[in-house]
Amino acid sequence: MNPKVLWRRQDHPDNYIAPGSFLSSLRKNANFRPYTYWPLVCLSCAITQHLATIFIFVSVFVRLKEKHLDPRILVWISVGCFCTGYLCWELLDRKGVDHGHRHASRIKTVKSSILIFLALMSLSPVLRTLTAATSSDSIWALSATLFGVNALLADYSTMSDGGKVNERLTSVLSMNAAISASVVLASRLANDLAVFALILFSVQAFALFPRLRRRLGLCPSAIQLALTAVLSCLSVLVTVSLSRTVTWIYSSAQLGVTFIAPAVLVWAQKFKNEIRGPWDVAVPKVN
Repeated sequence: MNPKVLWRRQDHPDNYIAPGSFLSSLRKNANFRPYTYWPLVCLSCAITQHLATIFIFVSVFVRLKEKHLDPRILVWISVGCFCTGYLCWELLDRKGVDHGHRHASRIKTVKSSILIFLALMSLSPVLRTLTAATSSDSIWALSATLFGVNALLADYSTMSDGGKVNERLTSVLSMNAAISASVVLASRLANDLAVFALILFSVQAFALFPRLRRRLGLCPSAIQLALTAVLSCLSVLVTVSLSRTVTWIYSSAQLGVTFIAPAVLVWAQKFKNEIRGPWDVAVPKVN
């Protein structure tokens, strides 16, 4: 007789355990899959890239506010980044998509880009005066909070094969938080062209680049590491001229996320001790 068959009338109670059989089905770490260090480092590259993007954007804003960067140069940089990113997307999307579908996708992308470009140009005067009655201290605190929400809710997973994008609610909220932070920061700039340039750069950094980053996750690890190194070095270079203290804090955070956190996770695996046995809740088996 099986004491776990509760639907059949038996001679013993439902909680009956045969003598000496209580620990016979004990299992330790039944579903545990150990991690290795370097694959974890590669997985952490997405977080490092996102943090680098945030610091690059903040550095660009500071230079625009202090008038050390011409907004027209930033517009051309954004256009160049868009063309480069779109070319990379086309190269990655070459396999498995028919010519007609790719042509229709190109036309849709061009139309969307033109509409976004014109919408930002028309909204720039409104955005520049959006927070005129708000103090700058409140703006800095609000933008820092929104960027924190953006980093916490961002989708760091890899896009599925075939280029299918399954947007999660958290990733949508993350993008909205970053764009909102960009808007409130842009309202502190002096002229409409600077506002337009910063918002355009924000769309590139927080709406388009994360999709490309997830798509690049399907590429070999060497490409991921190279992109991470480029973005990390660029973010440090644009930040060090503004504040050495911030640069040291940010560099430490980068090293911690990329190299130290995976090592701590690998080290902590030896303390994992998940025990399962007959005292757990029964899992029904449905044919």
